[in-house]
This record gives sequence, structure tokens and C-alpha cells, in this order.
Amino acid sequence: MIEIRFHGRGGQGAVTSAELLAHAAIAEGRYAQAFPSFGPERRGAPVLAFARLDDKEIFTREMVYEPNVVIVLDEALIGITNVEAGMKPDSLLVVNTKHTPSELKTNRKLTHKIATVDATSIAIEILKRPITNTTMLGAALKAYPIVSMDSLCKSVEERFGAIAAKNILVLKRAFQETKLEE
Repeated sequence: MIEIRFHGRGGQGAVTSAELLAHAAIAEGRYAQAFPSFGPERRGAPVLAFARLDDKEIFTREMVYEPNVVIVLDEALIGITNVEAGMKPDSLLVVNTKHTPSELKTNRKLTHKIATVDATSIAIEILKRPITNTTMLGAALKAYPIVSMDSLCKSVEERFGAIAAKNILVLKRAFQETKLEE
């Protein structure tokens, strides 16, 4: 089973990211769950979302406590919450930042393997707004092949309709520009 935790802010699309990933896995014939964890927060407040993917039926319904992958949609959340909480030694951290993986690891004193991408700049350039959910899915796919690019693009098309093309463009661009820790 692959378990993913998303750290974002209300309005950035963390919940939508988890759902897109789950739909892509289901389209591949796998089992998946996607769900949020937030209370009455408002736009900009920290939120969590989770996804689970497996080749067999998933019976657990609890939060993801030991993720294989953690996706951080806003680097500033690293200073607010422990994004590495519960991560296994071989887990991967995918972060929206202008920093390289080694710079981020040193500056933020992180211990896990890191992949980085400047998702905000890509989103602003193409989408004309700093919503980084589909951009970060491209980065996650580059760092950890959770689902196929085709399945994820189909999931984005189904979800976004008329604005899907730009979301697929940011997803693919982030896939190309993601830097992996060496």
C-alpha cells in the first residue's frame, strides 16, 4: 500500500490533489481512498489531505500516520508544522520551493529524501494564480511513480473540463522541472 499525506493551506487544492490521485489509481484498476482532515478552517489555514493506493481492497479508514510520500504545497508550512512526522526512513518529501533539495534539507533541517519544484512560479505563469495542486502532482509523479502520467491526465480532464488543458500543462511542466535529491 502507498500512503500519501498532503500539507497545504485552505484554497490551494490539497484535497483535490488527493482525489485526483485516487481517481487515477482507480482508473488503473487499483483500489484507492482520498479524504481531508480539517475543521472549520478558512482559506489560508493549514489543512491535511490523505490518499491511499493499493492493488487490493483497503479496509483501514484512519488518517495516514506513516506516509510513504509527503507533498507540501506551501514551503512556509514546514515552519508551522512537522511535515516529517511519522515518515518512515525511506519516505519521500516533495516540496513546493525555489530551493534545491540540498538547500532545503540544510536550511530547514530536514532528514528525509527530498524532491523540489517551484510550483508557485509555474502555476502563476500558466494558470495566472498560485494554486499548486496539479503542479505538485506532476512533481510527485516524477519523484515517486504513484500512477501513470496518462491516468493522472485523464483524471484531471474529468475533474476540470474546460480548464483541464492548463492544469495538464502545469502538471507536465512540474514533472520536467522537479529536482531530486542525489
